Amino acid sequence: MPFTKSEVSLAEHSVCAAECNLTDDVPLKNIQKNTITWWCNKHLKCVNRFIGDLQFDLNDGLTLIALLEVLSHKKMFRKYHTRLTFRQMRLDNVSAALEFLEQENVKMMSIGKVTC
Repeated sequence: MPFTKSEVSLAEHSVCAAECNLTDDVPLKNIQKNTITWWCNKHLKCVNRFIGDLQFDLNDGLTLIALLEVLSHKKMFRKYHTRLTFRQMRLDNVSAALEFLEQENVKMMSIGKVTC
């Protein structure tokens, strides 16, 4: 059964509204990303590490672990992988970083809107 004109118009309007909402968030997300990157780099400077792209540079867990050690003035409580051969090693490192946060009773919170 074909759609009526009003149904098509409503669907087009919904798609346009969704696209507008996505583009409205882009400047805010860029500001947040740049601010977080700057803040991380400010702290990582003392251990000669640098973040250029948050998503890429934190995905192996090593830079995240370094940042946590700098901020907490503590060493990671469990061993982690420094020679990353497999994807699982990266995941283990990120998991170790999250466990460290939990051990230190750090509450995690979201920045900005969370959409699934």
